[in-house]
Amino acid sequence: MPPSAEPVTLLLVDDHPVVRDGLRGMFAASAEFEVRGEASGGRVVPALVERLDPDVVLMDLRMADGSGVSAIAELRRRGVRARILVLTTFDSDADVIPAIEAGATGYILKDAPRDELFDAVRATAQDRAVLSPSIAMLLAARVHRAQSSGGTEAGRPVSERERAVLAQLARGGTNREIARTLFISEATVKTHLNHLYAKLGAKDRAAAVARGYELGILT
Repeated sequence: MPPSAEPVTLLLVDDHPVVRDGLRGMFAASAEFEVRGEASGGRVVPALVERLDPDVVLMDLRMADGSGVSAIAELRRRGVRARILVLTTFDSDADVIPAIEAGATGYILKDAPRDELFDAVRATAQDRAVLSPSIAMLLAARVHRAQSSGGTEAGRPVSERERAVLAQLARGGTNREIARTLFISEATVKTHLNHLYAKLGAKDRAAAVARGYELGILT
């Protein structure tokens, strides 16, 4: 990290103290990150986020004191700037889809290597969609739900350019990176994203990627 760059600030949410201790130590060892606080359950997260204003909330899903999905939905309802990266051991449809639909920016499993976790946190802070490979594969396995035309459930087909934008989004590209790769302006990228959100019934980038896999637009 360049000396002038600000560290990515974090709130750690997990109901296992040993996990929080490990994560805190891991991030504290790098000047790229700053842990602003911790929580043992989802119930207190919205108030903590509003008080601490972290860049990223790194959160488990199933906790004794309030679920992660409920906390994610409440954070999105409040319109906080923090992005949510789910870090969990659960990789079933019943866990992944609700978390992403609630507004999680990314979803990564606890067995991920440290460097992969660090990359995921950086990407999440930049509002880039993050899905670990196993989660992407799980979503891809839902392709059979797609219409044979590869269109959306609403019957509004996704254009070839929109598919290209969605593919770059799935790779974690920022608007600027997508514009450079596809030789279009950032304003055009934003227009395509808005069309994709409407056609896919998605609220944000991560949800659009998830819906893309679910509907067979992404493979």
